[in-house]
Amino acid sequence: MEKALSILIARLGKALFVVLGVVIINFMLVRMAPGDPATVLAGESGSSDPAYVEELRKEFGLDQPLPVQLGRYLWGVAHLDLGYSYRERLPVLDLILDRLPATLLLMSCAFVFALVFGVLFGVIASRARYAGRRTWLDSVLMTGSLLIYATPQFWLALLAILFFSLHLGWLPPYGMEQVGGNLSGWVRVGDIAHHLVLPTVSLGCFFMAVYARLTRASMLEVLGMDFIKTARAKGVPLGETIRRHALRNALLPVVTFAGIQLGQMAGGAVLTETVFGWPGIGRLMFDALMQRDYQLLLGVFLVTSTMVVVFNLLTDLVYRLIDPRIGRA
Repeated sequence: MEKALSILIARLGKALFVVLGVVIINFMLVRMAPGDPATVLAGESGSSDPAYVEELRKEFGLDQPLPVQLGRYLWGVAHLDLGYSYRERLPVLDLILDRLPATLLLMSCAFVFALVFGVLFGVIASRARYAGRRTWLDSVLMTGSLLIYATPQFWLALLAILFFSLHLGWLPPYGMEQVGGNLSGWVRVGDIAHHLVLPTVSLGCFFMAVYARLTRASMLEVLGMDFIKTARAKGVPLGETIRRHALRNALLPVVTFAGIQLGQMAGGAVLTETVFGWPGIGRLMFDALMQRDYQLLLGVFLVTSTMVVVFNLLTDLVYRLIDPRIGRA
């Protein structure tokens, strides 16, 4: 127990250093980007007076030297103060916390969809290939996975809207819930789930294709090992061999890769949320970038970076649950 606790503390310390490094790098990169939020705000208000622009720069602290700005920002982050949005005129943390649940909902649903169906299709394809029967099923599943993997996410999302929303009229094409519906209780939950289907499938299909191909390759490798041959020689049915012996060992690389890609879903959510008008932090980041809202952009970068680090820590824990030998090592 003490050893596990010390390992967890060590990993948390490393994670904090990683987040600190990401915060500093993001700050420098954003400040190096072309454009000035003070100039953008002055232009939107119809004023090009240099005195007014300088007043805006002073109001938001942009007139200070870069090291001073960085020091103030790090001090604010240490106290959970992510600054003030130039455009929205609201605290950055409030804006992010308002949008974060929508992104977490979309990411979790897309992740579960991709992992469940990816592993399922991978197991079906590997079983068909290993048994030597219905190899056409293996070919169809892997070809389909390759096709989905090669298809851009935004194009897949647009096709889904055209077919399922505009042509068939089955699913809503935009937003998180019915506008002006004033729904509550389980009716509102059902409405959100209805709006969630297309974004979830569009975001999860790419990752599902990756997990399907990875699961198939890992399963075929495990099925060729000696302990599987021994189990088969003892008369253990193929289905039970796969379920009790092969799948657990084959899931190790899939879990590792899924944990890494879970953080990448936040990046994929930017396109998905923009196409479907999903009110999450991906859409918020896109709007902040277009408006040169530095503080809001940095706040979203910080939250997404922290999410990636947390997901990696959770992946380590899940990995130890699947394979206890790692914990003993």
